[in-house]
Amino acid sequence: MHTTPDRRPLLRAMFDAAIAAAQPALCLPPFLPAPPKGRTIVIGAGKASAAMALALEQHWEGPLEGLVVTRYGYEQPCQRIEIVQAAHPVPDAAGLQASQRMHALVQGLGPDDLVIALISGGGSSLLVAPGPGLTLADKQAINTALLNSGATIGEMNCVRRHLSALKGGRLAAACHPARVVTLLISDVPGDRPADIASGPMVADASTCADALAILQRYRIPVPPAVYALLASPEGETLKPGDPRLARTETHLITTPQKALEAAAQVARAAGLTPHILGDSLEGESRDLGKTLAGIARQVAVHGQPFEPPCVLLSGGETTVTLRGKGRGGRNVECLLSLAIALDGLPGVHALAGDTDGVDGAEEIAGAIATPDTLARAWAQGIHPRARLDDNDGHGFFQALGDSVVTGPTLTNVNDFRAIVIDGRASAA
Repeated sequence: MHTTPDRRPLLRAMFDAAIAAAQPALCLPPFLPAPPKGRTIVIGAGKASAAMALALEQHWEGPLEGLVVTRYGYEQPCQRIEIVQAAHPVPDAAGLQASQRMHALVQGLGPDDLVIALISGGGSSLLVAPGPGLTLADKQAINTALLNSGATIGEMNCVRRHLSALKGGRLAAACHPARVVTLLISDVPGDRPADIASGPMVADASTCADALAILQRYRIPVPPAVYALLASPEGETLKPGDPRLARTETHLITTPQKALEAAAQVARAAGLTPHILGDSLEGESRDLGKTLAGIARQVAVHGQPFEPPCVLLSGGETTVTLRGKGRGGRNVECLLSLAIALDGLPGVHALAGDTDGVDGAEEIAGAIATPDTLARAWAQGIHPRARLDDNDGHGFFQALGDSVVTGPTLTNVNDFRAIVIDGRASAA
């Protein structure tokens, strides 16, 4: 009788390769500019910003000073660039103070000075300085409501840009007339610079009216101070062509696609043909899980559109509309939905995880599903669909010992999903 090999090591090797491909030490040095005549100031925000700062320090000759803010636990031992830690995904007072200090740091620069901005995913929460008339509490309330609403990352960041003192190009404007070089690690579908950390260093074509429409679309209560800002010119972001952005340049130093290509190389080395389904898949997590399960079943049963053995890879950022009281996690929610839809289909193993090492609010990157996932759950008295209905993917997979824990990865190129399909299965 043919037995399916244990694909956990391969799944984890592909995930680790995706994370390794996005390490700042590897991808940042080629994009460093030449030193300026004047001062070099480094600013930054995001889960990868401290690792980016360390890579910059190790490859920079000449004077250097600066401040970056990263998520708690993601600090790095920089010597010349100060590292501040703050909260993610809901901002805190440490992020507020760091944001205000960063804004002050770039005041009064001249045309001979250089600002290097290190921006990665998570910067929206970490770079939290509220817009005029707003408080940190206002930002926290809106941020929490957006995270629970099912809004896409693009929609969330549109709102964040217009409620900020720094996002939507405002931090770059504060650097004028210095030259500004922004180095980005993308964690958003489509790799749009305005959506990475809500675009503190780039122009934004969206409007206050767009932000207000998003809040109304998801029935998020709009406090009077928030409405007042969105109804006033003060809430508007910098638009393309703004002269304060004339001396800025932006470089994407790594992206979700590059991470998926690194995982594909691992699959090939294991003798499996990789197929990248997309680097920007969005939508409700459980819906995407069902869709991916449908594709995997078609491959396993009919050899279409790909002949097994093969690996299906995808990235992007899904959303979870919270209805239950579980521990959440968009990747584990997608994976649990996929496992339920596959219903124990032989020869199909899958991993879903966040490349920053944190799925939702848990210090867990994601999980692995196997053909016997549902059977093992039932044997423990765990009801898979009830756990899905309660948004408790983390509780489900942790009980089975199938959580994937990486610790801080020091980078962030969004969600990662891999489905290994070993061979043909019967339709029954």
